[in-house]
Amino acid sequence: MMKRILLVLLVGITVLSCEKSTENTMTVSGNIKGLKKGTLFLQQFKDSTLAVLDSLEIKGDGAFSFSTEVDEPEVFYLYLKKEDNNDINDRITFFGESGNIVINTAWNTFDTNVEISGSKSHEKLLEFYDMASKFNIKELTLIQEAYSSELQEDSVAMDSIQRLINQNTVNRYRYALNFGLNNGDSYATPYIMMTEASEANTKYLDSIYKGLTPEVAASKYGKEFKEFLDKNN
Repeated sequence: MMKRILLVLLVGITVLSCEKSTENTMTVSGNIKGLKKGTLFLQQFKDSTLAVLDSLEIKGDGAFSFSTEVDEPEVFYLYLKKEDNNDINDRITFFGESGNIVINTAWNTFDTNVEISGSKSHEKLLEFYDMASKFNIKELTLIQEAYSSELQEDSVAMDSIQRLINQNTVNRYRYALNFGLNNGDSYATPYIMMTEASEANTKYLDSIYKGLTPEVAASKYGKEFKEFLDKNN
């Protein structure tokens, strides 16, 4: 009789566990190398407020795991509150979606040397950022060159530098717009257009919106992108 009761309880627990995990469940797990003590938070913007979805106190082991329900791919954050009273550079931004997402990093390079896998939307976001960073580096290099003592008294050279900076900006926007036109099936696209190409000509942004798949256009960022265009047209 006791064995039968234990069997029923075991089956019940198994069923409940299966019910908790659905096709819309996002599991975020990984390891923070070298972290001995701190609190890790899973965060998301809700109604313009950064809300805490879950938290985990870490003591001696940097392994972590969070699970939450997601309606569609969306930006989430991992915020690490370390015991060093320093809140700088302790937040990882990633595009979450249903399934298993693995995030591995280290306590001292938490957001600068992070590996994220398992999210197609994040892969697209990273693809864009990798290229955009090259334009940013080029602009910074040109600005540093413009402030060099050798060029301060050379107006012709300064004008040439400014033209290069302007052209780099144009090239950056061209890349962003081409990216949007070629990735209408990615949930990351409307988010990228609003955060990285909002100053581009709305005529081109309209074309990108019209190229979004119905699913992406109906998503949170797709709707926000449409609202943005309606306000600026």
